[in-house]
Amino acid sequence: MRVFVIAGEASGDKLGAALMAGLKALRPDVTFDGVGGPLMQAEGLVSRFPMDELSVMGLAEILPKYRALKARIRQMANAVVETQPDILITIDSPDFCLRVARLVKTASDIRTVHYVAPTVWAWRPGRAAKMARHIDHVLALFPFEPPYMQAAGMDCDFVGHPVVAEPVATDADAAALGIAGTMIMVLPGSRKGEVSRLAACFGQAVEQIAASVPDAQFVIPTTAGVYDLVREQVAGWSVPVTVLEPGAQTRPAYFKRADVALAASGTVSLELAANGTPMVIAYDMAWLSRIIIGRMLRVDTVTLVNLVSETRVVPEFIGKDCQPGPIADAVLKVLQNPDDQRDAMALTMQRLGQGGEAPGLRAAHAVLDRLEQTPINDDQPQGQ
Repeated sequence: MRVFVIAGEASGDKLGAALMAGLKALRPDVTFDGVGGPLMQAEGLVSRFPMDELSVMGLAEILPKYRALKARIRQMANAVVETQPDILITIDSPDFCLRVARLVKTASDIRTVHYVAPTVWAWRPGRAAKMARHIDHVLALFPFEPPYMQAAGMDCDFVGHPVVAEPVATDADAAALGIAGTMIMVLPGSRKGEVSRLAACFGQAVEQIAASVPDAQFVIPTTAGVYDLVREQVAGWSVPVTVLEPGAQTRPAYFKRADVALAASGTVSLELAANGTPMVIAYDMAWLSRIIIGRMLRVDTVTLVNLVSETRVVPEFIGKDCQPGPIADAVLKVLQNPDDQRDAMALTMQRLGQGGEAPGLRAAHAVLDRLEQTPINDDQPQGQ
């Protein structure tokens, strides 16, 4: 079995690696081609070019790299059509991946699977119908997503969210850090654009929090792509901050130890929920993206814990509301009443598949099961 797989950023690399491991467990004869990061490469993929070229987010951010991305789209589509794999699996990064799938479907009948359903429940609902023209099967991370995809004509399976398979530190691990008093985790994003936009706001909020909580200690976990930028940004803060190096072995313990977190919107809210860490979410974006997305948004919250648990217990400050004063006030209120979020976080983990089959293996089962159910082309002669 030959699988062509494409991922465009770190989160997709992690999803892809788990899916590849699952496929190898179920189909030992499987081989892979495509684009991915270090985790997918460790599972046997030889990436056709560095995955980092595709790690671009936001309407305004994509424009300067549009020509290069367009060339890569054509290159990948041609490679898929030329190699004729049994299946094309694209992972997240819809601005790139779905364009590849469209070109592939135009030139072939290769089965296409997209891993991570687009957020049509949040904005641009028309994407589902457009996607259905060239995607056969969707692997969804959230339990409420399949009906949206199925209504547009695609197969769709909820396969669980990868956060439920991530190791979580113990209370003993957290205690071993030796941190006394209040520990506040600050998470200004995993992309350079996010950090650049949020660092100043988060820094001012941290200063106001520190004035009210004298024993507070602030910790910022980082990823490889933003470590230097984070250190540069926090150097101007008036409050001491511990910046964890990428891949720090103590990272899970810090998540477990934190009394509260101030975090950029995104999947990190689920990592916090997995550790039972109360949070406040804040996010801003480039002005053009803010205007366009703000007009299209169809939900009253973008925080995943709120959405999955069907509550609104996690405070959030998005776009023009991303201001230091209100953010700091919210963090202080959560510190005073952290239990308000506990039930919602536990329910979120349960609904995302905690305690069940690992998401990567569940996704592999879904891919293979649907592939076996694919009807034979009626145009083929009978008996062949």
